[in-house]
Order: sequence, then C-alpha cells, then structure tokens
Amino acid sequence: MKLDCGGWIVILAHKVKKRLNETTSGFGVTGVQSRILGYILEHCRKGPVFQKDVEDAFGLSRSTATGILQLMEKNELLTRESVPWDARLKSLVPTEKGAQVDAAVKKGIQEMEAELIEGISPGQRQVFLEVAAKISENLDRHWNGRG
Repeated sequence: MKLDCGGWIVILAHKVKKRLNETTSGFGVTGVQSRILGYILEHCRKGPVFQKDVEDAFGLSRSTATGILQLMEKNELLTRESVPWDARLKSLVPTEKGAQVDAAVKKGIQEMEAELIEGISPGQRQVFLEVAAKISENLDRHWNGRG
C-alpha cells in the first residue's frame, strides 16, 4: 500500500505518541503530562503560569486541562498557589519531584530523538523540518476555524 503525506503523518504521529508514552510511563506521567510539565517549568521562570496559559498553549478545553492538572497535582508534580494580586487566580508551580521527573523524561526524549533521526543526514533533517512547517502552515491556512 502506497501512502500519501497525510497517511505518513498519521502513522508517524501514532508511533511517536506511543513511544513517548512508553518513555514517560516509567516516570508515572503520560506524554501530554510530560509536555505540560516541561512547559510550566520553562515558563514559570518568566512569571506565573496559569491554567489558561496551558489551555492556550496545548489547545485544550478547560475541562480537559482541569483533569490533567488535577492529576498532576495529585501526583505531586505541581501545586496551585494563589497570586498576591488576585486570590482567585492560581499559579501552577512545579514541585521538586516535578522538576526531577521532567529532567528524566527529557533525557528519555533525547534518546528517542536520536533513534528517530538515526541514518538521516543533517540536510535531510532540515528539509523534513521545512516541509513539516509548510504542511502545518497549509493546514492552518486552509482549515483553520473549520470543524
């Protein structure tokens, strides 16, 4: 069976997601949780990170984000802390355990990335990245706001 671009994207996305979940499950988190944790750790250095920021960054509904963040809080990866200027707002603050899990997950992801690009030249990787960015741009331009 010959696959078109969309078919390859679906297959690759599925394989990468499966591998990411295998990599992260050893640390007690899902792939999505690990990406959210990394986002929070990166952005909390610049200022408070709120649930709305996570929703926007990952395209999540409020209820989905709430469920993920509550589970992460239950698993002691982050806490919610009030900000001084508005007691209703809760900043997402990574815990020490969260930082340790993030570091371990990042190491696993680096190993996975090395396996992904094995035998692919730097030039081929650059072309792939440019083509993937163009496909994403095309999808945004042609289908943004539909469905």
